[in-house]
Amino acid sequence: MSSHPYTERFEVLRAIPEKGRDESEILAELAEMAHEEDATWETGQCSGTMYCGDHEHYGFMNQAFGLFAHMNTLQRDMCPSATKFEGEIIAMALDLLNADAVEDGETCGLITSGGSGSIAHAVLAYRDHARQTRGITNPNFVKPETGHPAFNKACHLFGVELRTVPVDPDTTVVDPAAMAEHIDENTVAIMGSACNYGYGTIDPIAGLSDLAIERGVGLHVDGCLGGFILPWGEKLGYDIPPFDFRHPGVTTISADTHKYAYGFKGTSVLAFRDKALRNSQYFYLPEWTGGKYCSPGMDGSRSNGLIAATWAGMARLGSEGYLKYAKAIFETAFAMQDAVRSHPELRIMGNPSFCFSFTSDEFDIYHVNDFMRTRGWRFNGQQYPNAIHMAVTRPQTQPGVLERFTTDLAEAVPYALEHAGDTPDSGAIYGGVEGGMTDEADEFIRALMADLMDAQQSLP
Repeated sequence: MSSHPYTERFEVLRAIPEKGRDESEILAELAEMAHEEDATWETGQCSGTMYCGDHEHYGFMNQAFGLFAHMNTLQRDMCPSATKFEGEIIAMALDLLNADAVEDGETCGLITSGGSGSIAHAVLAYRDHARQTRGITNPNFVKPETGHPAFNKACHLFGVELRTVPVDPDTTVVDPAAMAEHIDENTVAIMGSACNYGYGTIDPIAGLSDLAIERGVGLHVDGCLGGFILPWGEKLGYDIPPFDFRHPGVTTISADTHKYAYGFKGTSVLAFRDKALRNSQYFYLPEWTGGKYCSPGMDGSRSNGLIAATWAGMARLGSEGYLKYAKAIFETAFAMQDAVRSHPELRIMGNPSFCFSFTSDEFDIYHVNDFMRTRGWRFNGQQYPNAIHMAVTRPQTQPGVLERFTTDLAEAVPYALEHAGDTPDSGAIYGGVEGGMTDEADEFIRALMADLMDAQQSLP
């Protein structure tokens, strides 16, 4: 990965150009980059990332986006369509998450900029609601170690102590009894994943719900990855345990529309069991000289284009479309898992569904990754223990992808056995498996991040 891509092929802008460039030249340059970058995932050999992969669907949403991209959702008097789009996206998400089962609150939601945004707003809401209703000024939040790092980030940003609970190494899910040991009078909420990013496994939400009620704390279900596909899997008859508002202890759920709802990157839904929790995290500054200011979330100005495109994409697909694509994804995922299980040297971690992780007790699994990379595969990596995962999306359901996976994996295992005594080239980095990061140290990672950002911002 270069810090200065395309510098050998295209002009580098080091300042605003004296004269504007020709439109057709700019568009041709953009098209060349886009087509080349699309080729990295169109084969179906990239885990996650491109959840839809349907250029026709992208084209349709682009039209919807273009109609509203210049509109600001902050000015609802000028673009009341934003209220319609957001309200209906939230309503569709609440329906999918069985909000009709709630009898002890008034369900509602919030549109955010992505999974991290939804998680951050949830932590903020729990912190402020606990301060307002329970007088908690030294809050803590409890999560399984498999919970997304966005919870760590949110707790860091909002001054909330984070308590992390180990998971069962065989099941890869947390034990509610272990969670209970970390809860005290200052705990504002706990969380469980449905499913967790690393292993694709679902924490015991029923048990966590009982625990949350017993201890009087909130329960967030992180459905950023699974929120818009697991419900369809349940409807299709797969063994998907309920994880939503049917459990009385569940108070918030995050579900990313930019993943398996097949929207563009940049939108997510945070669903609340009751308006009181959502309203507690609103920001008000009525005495500002510029006018009375209030904000439902951390973002101020937002493009109505993303919300319009998300609404349009969901309306276009409907339940019929989502069920059809979910069926293909689940069938492909389970067939890929069968291919993994056909090799006694490999082991599936836990009991996953559409997203699965595998490791080996015979060799470092990153040897398998090294070989598969030579065949064009891009997996996501885990550590402690080393593992690699495949989040199956629509591109993997294309004809021939499953067969390529099966064939290439059958050659990767002997390669890994042959090189078992060697150090693999790849390691675990969130968002992809890259090289040189098998023994990360905090200071090294900090320095690496700083160097990458500095290099990115210093033109060649």
